[in-house]
Amino acid sequence: MTTLQNTARQRGVKPLWRRLLWLAVLWTASVLALGVVAALFRLMMTAAGMSSH
Repeated sequence: MTTLQNTARQRGVKPLWRRLLWLAVLWTASVLALGVVAALFRLMMTAAGMSSH
């Protein structure tokens, strides 16, 4: 094991696959949250009598 790998393990750096998995999970959650907010805005606008056509 190299010195660089030793220091990474001592600092508690997670494996690359785990960090990428978290990135994908957070990205997916943020896209879903944005979709929910957009749907709520659309629902409120429709209820207020606004329409897109």
